[in-house]
Amino acid sequence: MRHVEVKDDLWPLICNFFFWFSRFESALKENNWLKSDTIGATALADWKSFVEAYAGDYAPSDAAERLIAANPQKQIVTEGGLTFTDVTFKDSDSQLDRVALLLKTVRNNLFHGGKHGSAYWDDAERIRLLLPLCITVLDELAERGEMQADYTGYY
Repeated sequence: MRHVEVKDDLWPLICNFFFWFSRFESALKENNWLKSDTIGATALADWKSFVEAYAGDYAPSDAAERLIAANPQKQIVTEGGLTFTDVTFKDSDSQLDRVALLLKTVRNNLFHGGKHGSAYWDDAERIRLLLPLCITVLDELAERGEMQADYTGYY
């Protein structure tokens, strides 16, 4: 979708999604969910460890179930260039693995993908469906990880 084609009502939704996604990753880091704790290492949010810690008793909420059902696609490289395909999961992937991967897929697609007209990312209705679900799920994960203060900025 070209910048000038983004509907006015989508801008607040897009900005809110990026804000809350960024706040969630910031909260992960503030709560020591780090890919490396080596002195001098770049502080990178460790989704994998967070997921491993909470996957055992995670039951997807309605919003998470709807996100899974919406099946955001991922962009992949093909012989002919780039295309979008379904996200696939291993049987061993937990529900939280799936939800986290889909959250990051939506973020990646919105930020990096779909530049050449994916039916999914040029569809304003699809964006209106996915982004509120993602924001709700991020809210829920911040609560689950007891990171609400760092997530919301209210201490």
